Amino acid sequence: MPLTEPHDDRFSAEEPVVGGPEIGETPPDPPADAGPDAPAAAPEPEPVLPEPVRQRIVTLTATVLPGLPADEVPVPLRRVAKFAPNRRARLGAAAIAAQLTADPLFRQRVTARVLADAGDLGAAVVEGTAPAAADPVEVAALAYLARPRGWRELIEASGAAVRAEADSAVVAELVREAEQRAGRAEHDRAVARVEAEKLRDELARVREELGQLREEARQLARTLRETQARERKASEMLATERGRAARAVADADAELRRARARLAEAEAAAGLARASAKEARSVDDAKLWLLLETIGQAAVGLRRELALEPVDRMPADFVADAFADQSATTQAGAATRARDTDDPARLDQLLALPKAHLVVDGYNVTKRGFGEMSLEQQRKRLISGLGGIAAQTGDEVTVVFDGAERIHGLPPAPRGVRVLFSRKGETADELIRRLVRAEPAGRPVVVVSSDREVADGVRRHGAYPLGADSLVRRLARS
Repeated sequence: MPLTEPHDDRFSAEEPVVGGPEIGETPPDPPADAGPDAPAAAPEPEPVLPEPVRQRIVTLTATVLPGLPADEVPVPLRRVAKFAPNRRARLGAAAIAAQLTADPLFRQRVTARVLADAGDLGAAVVEGTAPAAADPVEVAALAYLARPRGWRELIEASGAAVRAEADSAVVAELVREAEQRAGRAEHDRAVARVEAEKLRDELARVREELGQLREEARQLARTLRETQARERKASEMLATERGRAARAVADADAELRRARARLAEAEAAAGLARASAKEARSVDDAKLWLLLETIGQAAVGLRRELALEPVDRMPADFVADAFADQSATTQAGAATRARDTDDPARLDQLLALPKAHLVVDGYNVTKRGFGEMSLEQQRKRLISGLGGIAAQTGDEVTVVFDGAERIHGLPPAPRGVRVLFSRKGETADELIRRLVRAEPAGRPVVVVSSDREVADGVRRHGAYPLGADSLVRRLARS
């Protein structure tokens, strides 16, 4: 097939021949007997190139295209010359083929470089001969570009060789496929014989199983008839039992109605009893109020008769002074003081109780409220805030810190605030529990700590445990 569609490019006057002028030389003069008005010979049509030959021509041209000077590269191919080598022949094939067909001067420039690269094979093709061992496609491509004498015959011979080679490959492929089909047929025949043997064995086994199934079917039919007979008897018995169940349900409904009637009577009696109990409780409440009022007046008279004076030392002062190792037993009525609440608003309610004692786990509160400060600043801020609470409420306030041996030069505590440090071998948690145990039964003791172990311990001794956040918010509000 030609490189492009055949068209008149007047190649006959410009095709190179053996011994002809080189690129850039003056072509020979026309014969002497040719007149000035002699008509030019008609150009011969382009030969039909085999596809491998056409591809080889494009590849050779694409290989030498970047080596040509820029002014010798046709304008349509200048962009193609910049492509990568692997893309030049593939993407610029149409443009290269068209330019080779339409531009004889460009073809001569390409031919000069291709022949130089081809070496001895190029020289042989220019001479019009081709080595017997040479690739016919390469020979045809060089002949098309160089166009020596007899180049069309070289292309035709190359096409015949390519077609013969293709036909040989097709015949070899057909022979190989026939051999493969014969092998598969032989294999299928052997497999079929094996499958036939298996099917005969399977048929014998199926016939044997069929006999067994027929015998089982006869036994199942006999069993089915017996089962149907039993089912008829069971249906009759079920109908009888359903009648009995219906009578039992009717009896149960009647009994349920009677029970509901008795329940309504009992509820009415209970309502009357509740009303009577409410009246009786009102009477008991009045008696209890009178009794409490009498006891209160008796306590005032007893305090006056015994001349009891207000004390200036509290139980916590004795714990702070003595640091006794003995543990106090739980008072009988201590459990009645326990409260299980972490409500921050509860702190104000508890501090409003008469003679309340506020015990604070110092570092537990400071690290949650203002842990970004140093320990000394944390202690100062907490103690000054507790001084304000003591001044506002008039309650007794005790704050406990760990590590007395590491504290030096402490400022004096505000009025109403007691500052304690646990001694060596004792933690602040243990000191807080001892302070709670030292208080008398009935006195409200509020312990502020987010330590679960401390809260559980003081709750067992009747104190009111509150979370550290409640005190932090109370101090922020002061």
